[in-house]
Amino acid sequence: MNSTTRFTGRADLYARYRPGYPPVVIDHLREAIGLHPRMLIADIGSGTGISAEVFLKNGNTVYGVEPNDAMRAKAELLLQDYPAFNSVNGQAEATTLEDNSMDIILASQSFHWFRQAEARREFSRIARKDAYILLMWNMREISNPFSAAYENIFATYGTNYSDDGRDVTAESKTISFFAPCPFEKVIFSSTQELTYEVVRGRLLSTSFMPSEEDDICEEMIAVLKENFDRYAENGKVKLDYTTTLYMAKAH
Repeated sequence: MNSTTRFTGRADLYARYRPGYPPVVIDHLREAIGLHPRMLIADIGSGTGISAEVFLKNGNTVYGVEPNDAMRAKAELLLQDYPAFNSVNGQAEATTLEDNSMDIILASQSFHWFRQAEARREFSRIARKDAYILLMWNMREISNPFSAAYENIFATYGTNYSDDGRDVTAESKTISFFAPCPFEKVIFSSTQELTYEVVRGRLLSTSFMPSEEDDICEEMIAVLKENFDRYAENGKVKLDYTTTLYMAKAH
């Protein structure tokens, strides 16, 4: 499936159920790169605006570059109370942003979809002299019986899902992108306690999983419910996440 259209039909689920990013990310960026509210942010593959909102709350102006119409429309709706949010119909390889205009170029949960050589040239074009590139992902940790069962659902029902596909934060996929600039890697940990509704919605928001229109979906959801009921305590299960952040100068 084309990476720019694969989330069509899942925008509502994505916006409602995907995890956000821990506030400590902003705290770290203030210390590490001098993040301040006057910096202009290009959020590439901004989706429904989950990562954009983190920076909007910090007072930054954010240009959300998103090629998928449904995802972009959802971001425009959810972030309509932030006048500093600018919705842009563009791609990582052709953002439509001006030359030398951005202080930070951010890709959250999206870098692995880019044509990397073309995206790197585009990022260099729109970056100011001292700009930074940030790559960020939330990843589930297999740390308890429910998370292991949840992972098995992805492995069983996901299309072309494998450990290699899961490891989108592998450094081998970032070193050549940043070269010749050195990069810093930071990992933040968090735990979420989730109801069945959230776990179900998060599963269905994933692009390579069956949708509710697929015949196999009913079987998949039955397996999910069985495991949720087995491991839930007080109506919730725990999922542990790591947020991996890569930082490098754009030039």
